[in-house]
Amino acid sequence: MKEDTIDFGFRKVRVDEKQKLVAGVFDSVASRYDIMNDLMSLGIHRLWKRHAISLLQVRDHHDVLDLACGSGDLSLLIAPKLKSGQLTLSDINDNMLAVAKNRLIDRGVVGNVHLALANAESLPFQDNSFDRIIIGFGLRNVTHKDKALASILRVLKPGGRALILEFSHPTSSLLSTWYDAYSFKMLPFLGKIIANDSESYRYLAESIRMHPCQESLKAMMLAAGFDSCHYFNLTGGIVAIHQGIKY
Repeated sequence: MKEDTIDFGFRKVRVDEKQKLVAGVFDSVASRYDIMNDLMSLGIHRLWKRHAISLLQVRDHHDVLDLACGSGDLSLLIAPKLKSGQLTLSDINDNMLAVAKNRLIDRGVVGNVHLALANAESLPFQDNSFDRIIIGFGLRNVTHKDKALASILRVLKPGGRALILEFSHPTSSLLSTWYDAYSFKMLPFLGKIIANDSESYRYLAESIRMHPCQESLKAMMLAAGFDSCHYFNLTGGIVAIHQGIKY
């Protein structure tokens, strides 16, 4: 039977509505996205991202795709590592892509950088285009995660590495209880005070809970065709880094 509804946080919505609803969330928060990330994670997101980039193992000749690039944090860490390679920033949301573009220009990152407005489920790149692909805190917002994983695998070069940095499931019940209280009380409150939008941040908290657990996402990567799949828990499983190779 064909799927006609899908999760949007804790709500069920029509499949064809989710992309528009997610776009509305990020249109709303784009201008305050970086401030909110620092407040929500107490700045720890910067450490998570640096650790992810170290695991990505970028070399100076690589072609790298920063998928669901958001405001460009990961690209700012990747760009200094590339000399002859190319860096492509891609996001489905044009407001977020504009924020990322302006941040890179402000930091003097120009030249070997490209921008692409694109849906992760159907990436507009040729097969075997990238040596490295990273998607940071974006996969949980994708309507069909299996299609996105297949699309990522298609555009990854043989021998290439894909890495998913995403909120996940705490590994202890005590941490999980604290995290739930923080997420569902503090995040909407901060969203209201800083971005004048509590509902978008309530959705973001809900989307984290609905995202596949560590083992489930690993299984999805294997089913998509990735090899050597494994994951690393950070901050007690609040965040996980999943990695896969294309052979």
